[in-house]
Amino acid sequence: KDGMFHGDTVRVAMEHTGSSYEGDHKDGRMEGNGVYVFPTGTKYVGQMKDGMFHGHGTLYFPCGGKFEAEWENGLQVKRNEGKYMFSDGLEYKPEDWPYCDVLDRRFYTEICGGLKPAGRSQLTNEEPPKQIPIGWYDCGDGFYNADNRVVYDYNHKFLRNADDEEHEWIVRTCQKGVNE
Repeated sequence: KDGMFHGDTVRVAMEHTGSSYEGDHKDGRMEGNGVYVFPTGTKYVGQMKDGMFHGHGTLYFPCGGKFEAEWENGLQVKRNEGKYMFSDGLEYKPEDWPYCDVLDRRFYTEICGGLKPAGRSQLTNEEPPKQIPIGWYDCGDGFYNADNRVVYDYNHKFLRNADDEEHEWIVRTCQKGVNE
């Protein structure tokens, strides 16, 4: 670790994981309030204890969504008690979720702004939708290139390599970019 101390705050770049931390520390460990950034761009802002998420904290995702919860020793305290908010401000509720269900396939943006004219179906909640590179797939958190089995974020930065199970799921279920 390569750290720079500023009073009670430390700024650390973690070479082996590609992560970084800026915040309070105790005995050389992340403790108190801080910001932990993962190499994927996901950011945790909140309380830490003994180097783990502990107390109130929020995960901010590169797609614009966020997840707020109480944490203990790095784990969410009570399952289904955290709050996920999509980038458009819609809060996910596991009970009575009224969007894109079996009876009503409309997206949140269609419910708020109305349906498109016949022949101009909306394929995602975003309008206009992201342009999927030809031959690639939109897998929800980025674009997937089946030729090299790599998932890239929507800014075309590396996210992860897909294993066989993820590859099969993406090819079977996700929208593929085609010539129009």
